[in-house]
Amino acid sequence: MTPAPTAGGSYRQPGVVLTDHHFTVPLDHSRPDGERIDLYAREVVAAGKDPRSLPWLLYLEGGPGFGARRFIGRQAWLGRALEEYRVLLLDQRGTGRSTPVNRQTLPLRGAPAQQAEYLAHFRADSIVRDAEAVRPLLTGGAPWTVLGQSFGGFCATHYLCAAPEGLTAALITGGLPPLDATATEVYEAAYPRMERKNRAHYARYPMDVERARAVAAHLAERPAELPGGYRLTVEAFQSLGILLGLADGSHQLHYMLENAFVPTPAGPALSDGFLETVHAQLSFAGHPLYALIHETIYAQDPVAPAGWAAEEVRAAHPRFDAAATLKGDEPLYFTGETIHPWHFECDPALAPLRETAGLLAARTGWTPLYDPARLAANEVPVAAAVYHDDMYVDTAQSLATARAVRGLRLWVTDEFEHDGVRAGGPRVLDRLLALVRDEL
Repeated sequence: MTPAPTAGGSYRQPGVVLTDHHFTVPLDHSRPDGERIDLYAREVVAAGKDPRSLPWLLYLEGGPGFGARRFIGRQAWLGRALEEYRVLLLDQRGTGRSTPVNRQTLPLRGAPAQQAEYLAHFRADSIVRDAEAVRPLLTGGAPWTVLGQSFGGFCATHYLCAAPEGLTAALITGGLPPLDATATEVYEAAYPRMERKNRAHYARYPMDVERARAVAAHLAERPAELPGGYRLTVEAFQSLGILLGLADGSHQLHYMLENAFVPTPAGPALSDGFLETVHAQLSFAGHPLYALIHETIYAQDPVAPAGWAAEEVRAAHPRFDAAATLKGDEPLYFTGETIHPWHFECDPALAPLRETAGLLAARTGWTPLYDPARLAANEVPVAAAVYHDDMYVDTAQSLATARAVRGLRLWVTDEFEHDGVRAGGPRVLDRLLALVRDEL
């Protein structure tokens, strides 16, 4: 059964024409006559161009659990892509305007066990099958180019294994996944990178050592309640370190810390402005799927669960033990792209889903996402940007994957952080296109 498409009317932004597309696809592609879910995608074409004359480029956002970026006009890499492509910005299943996944909708599935079973269908394999289901409806059956950022690159790598016939080329930025590493191995490699990013931050902003320690000491005595009821504990405060993997993230963190306290009749208190900014950064209300399935994107062993890998590995890295840090005079170390059980206690957007998250962490029966034999025989032109010392995706694991993909053209750079395709979009996309076309 093919997906049912509908297209909304076209509308304009500066320099572009946008068209909404709606599809329905099977929740479980192995049961095409079973339950169906909605997919949304936004088509973008440069103003003045005939879309019928342009090849398609499918953009897969990072995450998991984020809808496609909402560009205005020709921001970031999009302007370069529109010079020669008709671009499709797909809200991957469960995100954006596709059938949503959150604390409000998941109870429609039933009890936590049914919710966890439902969420097992939201990994890269299902996303690629969604793309293949809608591609013929848009391209008439012609293959398209895929651009995958971060987790979108994980999806693009699976695409090369599962449906290479659907691809003209694959462009991957900060998203070459480990082919066989477990979630535990991913985080064993990640914590040393987080330590390096912390040291670099404090080298740039040495005044933040005392500022961060002061906030942590304050929260250790009395956790703060953020807008919406989020409970800001020391561990939650440490998770602001996710910023340290972005181009301007260290600067953002610094500016947050410099306004942390205000004087009050009762003594220094965390400022309303600081708490509001922290809440905007830490709340999962807009992307709960990220927290729910984050470690399952690495699960490929049919008999081994993903577990709470980031939490388990953290115990082996005492620099991240805030209580021990506050007893001495060492800097407080922030964590990074890690999900922990306490997220489902602190965040009201996640708290009703705590049991569901635990069931997903304990789940077995996961299927492999990557096929080394097919990658070794790959015939699709592939170019990938690997950002040196990327905090989110391990460089060594990415390089190993690059060697495993036949014909992959690689660009390793320290000019950008993980968000290079946004911070330096036109240049990054130019380089990848040149590589995939053997122009460099």
